[in-house]
Amino acid sequence: MKGKLYLIPTTLGETQVEKVIPAFVLDIINQITIYIVENVRTARRYLVKAGIKTPIDNLQFHVLDKHTTEAEFAQFLNEIENQHIGVMSEAGCPGVADPGAAIVELAHRKNIQVVPLVGPSSILLALMASGFNGQNFAFSGYIPVKKPERTKAILALEKRSLFEKQTQIVIETPYRNLQLLDDLIQTCNSKTRLCIACDITTDDEFIQTKTLADWKKIKPDLNKKPAIFLIQA
Repeated sequence: MKGKLYLIPTTLGETQVEKVIPAFVLDIINQITIYIVENVRTARRYLVKAGIKTPIDNLQFHVLDKHTTEAEFAQFLNEIENQHIGVMSEAGCPGVADPGAAIVELAHRKNIQVVPLVGPSSILLALMASGFNGQNFAFSGYIPVKKPERTKAILALEKRSLFEKQTQIVIETPYRNLQLLDDLIQTCNSKTRLCIACDITTDDEFIQTKTLADWKKIKPDLNKKPAIFLIQA
């Protein structure tokens, strides 16, 4: 039996596992003893939380982050000839805004079957709840931090949204969330709509869509909280 590469979703924040992860995903977890992860400590905690039956010390972990070279992660798949391997992100779905995409690309080149499993994606959940165009959207990840590159990037996103009717989705390092909100308010047209989706699926979930003129009047507490920003001009 040739093993498969399973893309295993994790919770967003401290959400209860059974609230967002289907039972069959937990069944798959209990068939795997080798994991490729972004952070070993986080992965171990999640697997325990998910109720894995294999003793945690009997599992093997490989770290795949922005510092891992292709030569290193190519070795991670050596054992897939006779057993399944799981890939896990820090939060949400592997391969989406996540370094796990690199190992998936390699698996395809090696003709290894890749199996994505159902779980929460903060990007898609935010889009669903925004009220914005869900048929034409773009996720641009992080935008430049320093001006004038940042201002130029924001204006380009707004222009693209306006002329292509395309929802623009970006993220920011949590401690710079409020700075991004201020920059959007200062740079974009006051009638441009912005959805802020924060702490998705947790007890503190916050999702609201307003014009930038309205966001200027009252700003939510976003400091050090995972958030998604969606723009619709």
